[in-house]
Amino acid sequence: MLNVEHLHFRYPNSESDTLKDLSFTMESGQIFGFLGPSGSGKSTTQKILYKLLTGYEGRVLFAGKNLNEWGQDFYEKIGVCFELPNHYSKLSALENLAFFGAFYSKPLLNAMELLEMVGLEKDANKPVADYSKGMKMRLNFARALLHQPEFLFLDEPTSGLDPIHAKRIKDIIRDQIAKGTSIFITTHNMFDADQLCDEVALLHQGEIKALDKPGELKRKYGQEVLALKLQNGESFRFPLQGLQENTAFQTALSKDRVLEMHSLEASLEDAFIQITGEGLL
Repeated sequence: MLNVEHLHFRYPNSESDTLKDLSFTMESGQIFGFLGPSGSGKSTTQKILYKLLTGYEGRVLFAGKNLNEWGQDFYEKIGVCFELPNHYSKLSALENLAFFGAFYSKPLLNAMELLEMVGLEKDANKPVADYSKGMKMRLNFARALLHQPEFLFLDEPTSGLDPIHAKRIKDIIRDQIAKGTSIFITTHNMFDADQLCDEVALLHQGEIKALDKPGELKRKYGQEVLALKLQNGESFRFPLQGLQENTAFQTALSKDRVLEMHSLEASLEDAFIQITGEGLL
């Protein structure tokens, strides 16, 4: 569905490339995650892939066709959920969806049903200026689905959402995959990526440092640990591997009564830190 070969990009007046030789392939019907901290090049990559940025080096194929050869019909096939909501604030949610829906020749989903899907049905006629950031994010997501695209670009789709609405959005993403939609997600939320993605690329300073299934990355680079908390307030973490010979573990146990002790599975963030030497903030 999407093939990127040796992608380079440099912003005007910049002394170095923002994207450095990115290559990856995304299969049809897949959720592909582009993961990394702010400033790593995630959003720049997406802007190139949905034709908002030009002037890159390398080759991008969408559905087997060079991205530069696609015309306006490209936008009939894709939906974009931007990280920062961009609506007409004086219009209501229904009016925003009607306005943007007029750009497409394809049959549209029912606007009120879409708003109900994202939990905005009670606020359908309220001016978007009165919406919270989370409500605007959910309207942004609904707008991306309006014309039933084959391919979705989602930039930090759960940013600013409370846990209940974040779960609602993730459930909708899973439903879209079940319907055959292909989804490209950029995020720094490793938990969301682990839950949703079939394959992930770890991006750091404009370079792909690792690319694999989330489970494989955790297995290769993460480390299962034992978390220990003593009654005196001290906390420790020890690798599960070789725990029986770990003298530091034995010393900790002798300090005071154990208040909590449990194992922690390796995470994608653990893998990212192991690979790059840096965290996600």
